[in-house]
Amino acid sequence: MHSSAVFLIEFGAIILGLGLLGRFAGRFQFSPIPLYLLAGLAFGEGGLLPLGTSEEFVAIGAEIGVILLLLMLGLEYTATDLVSNLKTQYPAGLVDAALNALPGAAMALLLGWGPVAAVVLAGVTWISSSGVIAKVLGDLGRLGNRETPVILSILVLEDLSMAVYLPIITALLAGAGLAAGSATLAIALGVAGLVLVVAVRYGRHISRFVSSDDPEKLLLVVLGLTLLVAGVAQQLQVSAAVGAFLVGIALSGEVAEGAHGLLSPLRDLFAAVFFVFFGLHTDPASIPPVLLPALALAVVTAGTKIATGYWAAKRAGISAKGRWRAGGTLVARGEFSIVIAGLAVTSGIEPRLGPLATAYVLILVIVGPLTARYAEPVAMRVTGRSRGVAPAGAEVEGEAEVEGEPDRDLVPTPDAPAEK
Repeated sequence: MHSSAVFLIEFGAIILGLGLLGRFAGRFQFSPIPLYLLAGLAFGEGGLLPLGTSEEFVAIGAEIGVILLLLMLGLEYTATDLVSNLKTQYPAGLVDAALNALPGAAMALLLGWGPVAAVVLAGVTWISSSGVIAKVLGDLGRLGNRETPVILSILVLEDLSMAVYLPIITALLAGAGLAAGSATLAIALGVAGLVLVVAVRYGRHISRFVSSDDPEKLLLVVLGLTLLVAGVAQQLQVSAAVGAFLVGIALSGEVAEGAHGLLSPLRDLFAAVFFVFFGLHTDPASIPPVLLPALALAVVTAGTKIATGYWAAKRAGISAKGRWRAGGTLVARGEFSIVIAGLAVTSGIEPRLGPLATAYVLILVIVGPLTARYAEPVAMRVTGRSRGVAPAGAEVEGEAEVEGEPDRDLVPTPDAPAEK
């Protein structure tokens, strides 16, 4: 009874604190994610008030939070949208991998950590945080912006790449032979491909099966199906987040709209728990020794992510403001980077890799929401001063934009997803 009471007190205090932090952030119109992370640092090991009995429950809640974030992203798009975006945006995925993986690999080699650690740190710096970016897009009201399909296409390409990358580094870290590593990779690719084919070809049947006029039944079926697919995907060495995303794109029409409304409060709750959990597992004392290389790596890869988003949005015909918004939004790293670093720490290849990855991700997961919000106005001010400010109502690079309004499509275009 005593432990149960302590659990309720601790978890209740966390939720109440998150609510107050969210209200504070809302009052000043910025994302609450950095505040959630700092709260996790305060409650974690080495923090001001370490948790006791509720940490295991918070861990489960954090995993559910990532799954719900990716499910809600998937609900914004149809399977046709996904296939179309993958076909048109794969060059952006290649540029993304080259610009953002190479700095991590170079840093590991410069520090003398060896080729395996270089492959691991390349993944840490390559993958943006789908969870953080999904939350930021929602907080800033940008899900309908023209650049958002470009952002999501890059995120999807990264997440699907993890189905290939994670089995490779798992085999490298375990010292597995070519045969064992190839078998693991084949299984992962087969499962990811199977789920994608089912989502594309049988999405309407899945929606018909899930559909219900009763909100309670709809919520239970959608949530249960998502957790089931995510769990099976993870068991088969495919990311649970990818599984949840593909469930989202498989649902369409009224089912997607109804599920979105029902799941939004749950997503916000568990997403906040995820960011707290991330902070809980960061010991503040381990950060100072690796802060300088982590900071240097964060500065370089923040710039390469902004360049990636800018180039991809320009290629898609988005105006200058949308290009800067796309680049700034992609800066945050998070859940996948921590998963990759955790595999390396467990294998014991390099003891400093874990703290460096943690410090790096902590920097960018705090900076990311800020660059998402301020990259565009800062860039516009700088370029406006250097080139001269265009008169009111003038077109910018061939696209008319309304002062003070987001660069949105009011009607469906080839660059934006059809309404579900």
